[in-house]
Amino acid sequence: MKPLGPVPAGYAALDGELAIAGRTASALVAEGGGTPLFVYSADLIRDRVALLRAHLPAAVRLHYAVKANPFPPLLALMRTLVDGFDLASAGELDLALAAGQAPAAMSFAGPGKRDAELERAIRCGVTLNLESAGEARRALAIAERTGIRPRLAIRVNPAFELRGSGMKMGGGAKPFGVDEALVPALAREVIGAGAEWRGLHVFAGSQALDAGAIAETQGAVLALAARLTQEIGHPLPHLNMGGGFGIPYFHGDRPLDLAAVGAALAERVANLPAELAGTELAVELGRYLVGEAGVYLTRIVDRKQSAGHTFLITDGGLHHVLAASGNFGTVVRRNYPVAIATRFGADAEEEVSVVGCLCTPIDRIADQAPLPHAQVGDLVAVFSTGAYGASASPAAFLAHGRAGEMLV
Repeated sequence: MKPLGPVPAGYAALDGELAIAGRTASALVAEGGGTPLFVYSADLIRDRVALLRAHLPAAVRLHYAVKANPFPPLLALMRTLVDGFDLASAGELDLALAAGQAPAAMSFAGPGKRDAELERAIRCGVTLNLESAGEARRALAIAERTGIRPRLAIRVNPAFELRGSGMKMGGGAKPFGVDEALVPALAREVIGAGAEWRGLHVFAGSQALDAGAIAETQGAVLALAARLTQEIGHPLPHLNMGGGFGIPYFHGDRPLDLAAVGAALAERVANLPAELAGTELAVELGRYLVGEAGVYLTRIVDRKQSAGHTFLITDGGLHHVLAASGNFGTVVRRNYPVAIATRFGADAEEEVSVVGCLCTPIDRIADQAPLPHAQVGDLVAVFSTGAYGASASPAAFLAHGRAGEMLV
């Protein structure tokens, strides 16, 4: 038997079923037009933002990484809660504009930006986080051709990484950002060409649960930014410090000690280097804002025995929740938080594997998991799927189609 991950706080039972925003899973599925269905709780998102505001220094701005979940109603909500959006494509730019976000509150990072994307960002007035010298020169050429002064920042590839992070985005050879030693010269070139200098973006890693590691990295980011600012010779208007705040997915994971992160950052903000005295600071968060607010609901369509083992076969699968299946960067497959939504809170009665509808053995939602007895027609809930779920999974695989999505 393999343990399940922890169900996030904020979920309860109503009439024996999982309830989200005061409505049962069955009612939400009926309203959403059937399964599979992602349900995102607006209240849990608001609560998470409020928690961050309470613990982080007031001077630190809060940005949402749109790549975590670009569902349009969710973006419209996030626009009212955070201070800015961080984008990774022109498609996300279009979604952010449609959600009503002001271009001046957006920044656009990511390697491999095409000229059309650079031009669109420049024309809209979005800050470009430059990933290379070549990208910087293409952006400057476009600006000269269009006669528009571009808003340019540099994404830094730091020599350090976020210790214990799930995905390491800094340190060593990386396709992301400009190596820190090369930043000052490139920044002076950009400023000398007449661009509006918007500062630095440093993202060292993601999905860390160790408050000490996050605090250590934030200190290193501030020190690096101060040193680079001195070498550049111009004030630093804005510093995106990245994020990296993780959420518990697996058995044994413990929630991030946000109070400890906030206290350490508050102390550093109160004692900033002179070079950063006038710098606007921001953290960039995605999954920490929306991950635990999302639940994937899928219906059991078959129950079968094979070689003495029970399989619950659902109408969903890895084409919607790739990460929960263990196929999104996980080295050793472990079970996400999973429950029988129509028997929420009931005691485990059997060991079963919950699998999807795809013709591949890697389509597993829960492997040898302890669950209440479930039958055809029951709903399965996969928690912590509000980030890197619907938009990060191969929905076209085997042509089963996309899952529904709703914000409640």
